[in-house]
Amino acid sequence: MINIAVLGYGTVGSGVVEVIEENKAMINKKAAGELEVKYILDLREFPGDPYEDRVIHDFDRILDDDEVSIICETMGGTKAAYQFTKAALEKGKSVCTSNKELVAKHGPELLSIAKEHNCNYLFEASVGGGIPIIRPLNYSLTAERLQGITGILNGTTNYILSKMEREGADFETVLKRAQEKGYAERNPEADVEGHDACRKIAILSSLMMGKNVDSDKIMTEGITKITSADFAYAKAAGKSIKLLAMSRAVNEDEVMAMVAPAMIDVENPLSMVNGVFNAVLVTGNMLGDSMYYGKGAGKLPTASAVVSDVIDCARHQGRVIMCFWDKEEAKLAPVEETVRGFFVRVRAEALTRVQAAFPGGEALNVAGRSEDAGYFTPMLKEKEFMAKCEELGDMVLSKIRLA
Repeated sequence: MINIAVLGYGTVGSGVVEVIEENKAMINKKAAGELEVKYILDLREFPGDPYEDRVIHDFDRILDDDEVSIICETMGGTKAAYQFTKAALEKGKSVCTSNKELVAKHGPELLSIAKEHNCNYLFEASVGGGIPIIRPLNYSLTAERLQGITGILNGTTNYILSKMEREGADFETVLKRAQEKGYAERNPEADVEGHDACRKIAILSSLMMGKNVDSDKIMTEGITKITSADFAYAKAAGKSIKLLAMSRAVNEDEVMAMVAPAMIDVENPLSMVNGVFNAVLVTGNMLGDSMYYGKGAGKLPTASAVVSDVIDCARHQGRVIMCFWDKEEAKLAPVEETVRGFFVRVRAEALTRVQAAFPGGEALNVAGRSEDAGYFTPMLKEKEFMAKCEELGDMVLSKIRLA
């Protein structure tokens, strides 16, 4: 018998219990042992719940029970979740989590503690929800020198942008609809300002580099300034607008990472990722590009990824599953030095000045829009582009990077 404790009986935690109970026979076979949820830790009571007899309120009961060998941390946050995870690992209990905020902030420390105490800290569900991406980076692509990772890593923002593109609606209208459908939180800041995607690309960048990439140092820009007018120009140019989390290895010690909206060609496979779906495009020096696609959030997809880690822990009891993520900080290359093209939407009367500021670019007009004009700049450094936009002032209505 392999006893499991689930910390937090919310959306993902209840999904973990559901997945284990629904697929028990198959899971037990793959885990080479019988898995049993012995405890469910939560502050609340759950009268009438089929598993209410397993609900407890004292973490120490789990910590002091030598029969519990695997813990699923689905609480979220970085306070109690961190304390409980650290204490469990120090007791030699493996921990599987969906908590991207905790992994991004304390990942290398918790991995080190797990290794020291001959157990495991696994976090497949922390980045892509139900999309397997951590395991491919740690196992399937180990022969590759990874050169870059680009992803659509937040279902809420991708749903909003997809609806804006298809319906010509504005941001606020689609956000309200997303909240009504449960795709967006009442306070959507972490999603729409890019913080959620930032934590996820920090985790992926750390695994790519083998060194810690601090999410607090990654340049992050959300989608709140994207308008239906921007989509009109993107469509006319054969492009789409996505919130991209981007990471590129500059050398063995330095990485360029950022989160920002970007215009991408419709031929780009990421342009076809719509709604609440996510995708991660990984580039290796031998394989080239490979893409991982699926539901990046949701109760059962995320729970399924957590349970896959539980099975991995069950198979490797007493053995450490290797994960190359050291505490040493990777150097972040300055985004302002990167070279790329940009799209700017300007007041119609300012187009001549914009063409003079960015010579060699291409103007774009959209039928029915007389009040503004679009312009694609030539390749130039980000700091040069931003400086010229500053000079142009309120003549610039919006600016979007090209990818």
